[in-house]
Amino acid sequence: MVEREKVMQIRFGYEIAYDSAPGVPMVVMLAAQPNPTQRIVRSDALHVTPGLSPAHYIDAFGNPCARFVCRGGTVTLKADGLIEDSGLPEAAVLDAREVPVESLPYDVLSFLLGSRYCETDLLMNEAWRLFGHIAPGWNRVQAICDFVNQHVAFGYRYASSTKTAYQTYVERQGVCRDMAHLAIALCRCINIPARYCTSYLGDIGVQTVDAPMDFAACMEVYLGHAWHSFDPRNNARRIGRIMIARGRDAADVAFSTAFGQSWLRSFRVWTDEVIEQRSTRADSSKAA
Repeated sequence: MVEREKVMQIRFGYEIAYDSAPGVPMVVMLAAQPNPTQRIVRSDALHVTPGLSPAHYIDAFGNPCARFVCRGGTVTLKADGLIEDSGLPEAAVLDAREVPVESLPYDVLSFLLGSRYCETDLLMNEAWRLFGHIAPGWNRVQAICDFVNQHVAFGYRYASSTKTAYQTYVERQGVCRDMAHLAIALCRCINIPARYCTSYLGDIGVQTVDAPMDFAACMEVYLGHAWHSFDPRNNARRIGRIMIARGRDAADVAFSTAFGQSWLRSFRVWTDEVIEQRSTRADSSKAA
C-alpha cells in the first residue's frame, strides 16, 4: 500500500514597521515562492500603510519584488497568507550527482563565483583539504553541511550584518545566514553551484523553539541538473519550508532595502500549521 501524503495548511506572514524620513524609496522582497508540492490558498498580498500602492517587478534572479516611496513617519508592511503543503519533509535525492562545470547551464555558472559574503578565493584551499577526498555528489554536500553545523556555534548574539563566510569559518560562530554563507562558499570552491535563500520555516514536526519567529536562511545546490535545498543551521530535512527569495548571497535578497533614512520600529513573522478544530456533541438518541 502506498502511503498517502499528509496534506496540511500553513498560515504565514509578517508585520514589519519602519520610521522613515519623507520621500525615501524602499524595495521589499517578501512574496512567497511555493514549490511544486505547495499551493497558495490565500495570497500573501503585500499591504502598505498608510495608503501606499507598491509597484511590482521581477528581479534578475526571478524574485518577486515591490517598491514604493515612504511619505515620512511610520510605514507598516503586512501580509497574511495560507498555503497548502504536502506535509512531507524536504526530499533527499541521495544519488544526485555533481554536474561537470562544462555541462552546467549558463544561468547556473554565476553561482560558482565568489560574491560579497562568500569569498571563494580565501576558502579554496581549505575546501579541497576538507572535502576533496569525499565522493562527489549529494554526500559531499551533506558533509559540508555537517561540518558547518558541528563547527559553527549558533547564537543571535553573534549576528553581524557585515560578517562573511571566511570570518564565520575563522570565528566559528554566527547565525543561520552566516552558516549558509559558509556552506555556499565551500560548495562553490569545489565546483558545486550554490545559492542563498530566504524562507519561512516554522517549528513543524520538530520541538518548538522558545524564540521569536524570524525569516530563515538556507541554501540550494545544483546537483543532477536540479536545485535542492540544504539547511546548514538545522541540518535536517524539514517540513513546511516556504521559499521567499534566491540570490548569490544575502546582499541580493534583503527583505527590505531603504534608499535613505529609515529605522526598524517593529518586526513580527509567523509560520504556523493550521490545526483543524473539531467539535463533539452527545448523541441524544443514546442518552439514558
